[in-house]
Amino acid sequence: MSAGGPGSALAQSLRPPSPGRAAALVGLFLLGAVSGFAGALVQAAWFPGGLLLALAGAAGVFLGGTYATRSRGGAVAPAAGWIVAVILLTTTRPEGDFLFGAGGGSYLFLLGGMALAVICATVGAGRQPGSGPARLEK
Repeated sequence: MSAGGPGSALAQSLRPPSPGRAAALVGLFLLGAVSGFAGALVQAAWFPGGLLLALAGAAGVFLGGTYATRSRGGAVAPAAGWIVAVILLTTTRPEGDFLFGAGGGSYLFLLGGMALAVICATVGAGRQPGSGPARLEK
């Protein structure tokens, strides 16, 4: 590493995201919430296929967010929106109505979605350093 170089990403000071990145993350948060709401409806309607469709949609939003923003924050934002929406949908209303039943499909949707969020945030495109003399070009 050169003496005047920027150093590692951990040594750099934190700064707020640019307005464009912040807008993208807010949009991904809302898209994750919509995905959680739609998945909650679809997974119960057509049990085996609907559950797979709902989880595939959630995985697409999570992984698509990582590729769109080229950071792991792109998977965390829709995952947070998905979890907020799903948790709000699991609470009962004063009338006694609720959206999720006590069946196995609901639990598979909840646990599978959380597992997919962790997998996509971990495996997704992380921050890569710029190409330098020590890094091989792909």
